[in-house]
Amino acid sequence: MTVTDTLQINRYVLSDLSPAERRRLLELRAQDNLETVEPTVRKVVEAVRSEGDAALVRFTAEFDRATVSAADLRASEAEFDAAEKLVDDSLRTAIAQSIENIRKHHRAQLPRAMWMEEVVPGVLAGERVTPIDSVGLYVPRGKGSFPSVMMMLCVPAIIAGVPEIVVCTPPGPDGTVDAASLVTARMCGVTTVIKVGGAQAIAAMAYGTETVPKVDKILGPGNQYVTAARRMLSGVVNPGPPAGPSESVVLCDGDADPLTTARELLVEAEHGEDSAVLLVTDSAELADAVIDLVPGLVAQLPERRALNCTTVLSNYGGVVITDTVAESVEFVNAYAPEHLRVLVRDPFELLPSIVHAGEVLLGEYASIPYGNFAIGVNAILPTGRNARTYSCMGVEELMKRSSFAYVSEAGARRIGPAAVKLASYEGFPAHEAAARHVLDRIAGDGDS
Repeated sequence: MTVTDTLQINRYVLSDLSPAERRRLLELRAQDNLETVEPTVRKVVEAVRSEGDAALVRFTAEFDRATVSAADLRASEAEFDAAEKLVDDSLRTAIAQSIENIRKHHRAQLPRAMWMEEVVPGVLAGERVTPIDSVGLYVPRGKGSFPSVMMMLCVPAIIAGVPEIVVCTPPGPDGTVDAASLVTARMCGVTTVIKVGGAQAIAAMAYGTETVPKVDKILGPGNQYVTAARRMLSGVVNPGPPAGPSESVVLCDGDADPLTTARELLVEAEHGEDSAVLLVTDSAELADAVIDLVPGLVAQLPERRALNCTTVLSNYGGVVITDTVAESVEFVNAYAPEHLRVLVRDPFELLPSIVHAGEVLLGEYASIPYGNFAIGVNAILPTGRNARTYSCMGVEELMKRSSFAYVSEAGARRIGPAAVKLASYEGFPAHEAAARHVLDRIAGDGDS
C-alpha cells in the first residue's frame, strides 16, 4: 500500500452543511491541541528561567538530538565563514535576489519619522515613530531548513533600525545551523544567531540567559510548543502576532486551470500534517477535476511530503463548493486564511471584497511559492483566523509610536476649561486642581 492509497479528499457542498457543520469547517484543528503541550512547555520555561544556558544545552540534546555546549550556543564567526563555503552560487544568487525584493517592499512601509499639526491655535500635537530596542526572531527548522524565514524576519528588523536583533534557530543533529540560513542572516546584516529552538528558545529570549540576550518582542512562526510558550510568556515579553502551522485557501471560479489549482493546493499542505488547506470554488466541475488530479500529483512527491498532503487533505483540508463567487468570498472572509491564492476571471475586481487574509496573491502567475520566496511581500503571516485582526509581518511590527504635544498660553486658554470640566465630572480632584492651576497662573492669581 502506498501513501496515496489512503488519500480521501474531503468534498463539502456549503449549502448542504448545517450551521454547526459550517462552524466546524472554520475551526483549525491545529489550534486545538495547545493545552496538551502546555504542561511540557511550562516545565521547559521554568527550567530555562532558573537554569539559563544549562537548561538550553539539556533540552537541545533531548528534543533536537544535538550536542551543543554552553560555550557553543552562539554561532561563531568561523561557523558563518564555514557556511559560506557550503552554499553554492546559484542558491546564493536566489537568496540575494529575494532579499533585495523584500528590502524594496519593506522600505516602502516606513512611516514618517515624525508629524505634527496645530489642532487649535496654540496647541500642537503629533507623533514620533521609533524602533523597539530589541527583538528576538525565531526561525524554525523541525520540518526543514528555512533561509526564506530568516530573510522575511531579518530584513524588516534591519530596515526598522532595531538596535539589537537576536535570532534563535534549532541546530541540526551535528550541532550546526543550516548553512543557507546563516549565509542569509549575514547577507541581511544580522550576526547574533543562537543554536536553540522550541519552547526553550522562546523562554531564553523572554528571560535572557548567560548567552541569550533578553529581548522586548519575539517574532516568527513555530510549532505548537513555540506557540504555547509565546502565549504563556505574554506577560513577560511581547509575543508578537500568532504565526502557527501553515494554512492556505485557493479561491477559484470556473475559469481556473485545474492543474494549476491542484498544484497550488498542495503547496502549504506539504509543510506538515498540522497544515490546513482548502479549495473554495463555485464550480463543481473544477472541484471534481482537481480532486481527480491531486492523487497523481501527491504520488510524485517524496514520501514524507506525500504523507503530509495525504493527512491534511484526508482530515481537515479539502474542497468547498459554493453556489456563487460572492458566497466563496464570504466563506474566505470568515475563514481568514494565512495565504489566499485567487484564480478568477478578474482578480482585481474581487480584491476589494476580500477583507480578511494574511496575503492575497492575484492571478494565474502569482504562485504561493513566489510569495513565500521571491516577490518581496512578507510570508510571515497570521494564522488560525487571526488575519481578522492581525496584519502581515512588516516594519510596523518593529516600531512604536509616541505621541507628543505642546501647549502655549493661548492654547491653554482654549482647552483648559474643557479639561477642568471633564476632570470634575469624572471625579478626579487632583486632575481638576492641576488643570485649573495652569489657568489661574495665566490669570495671574495662581498659588506659588
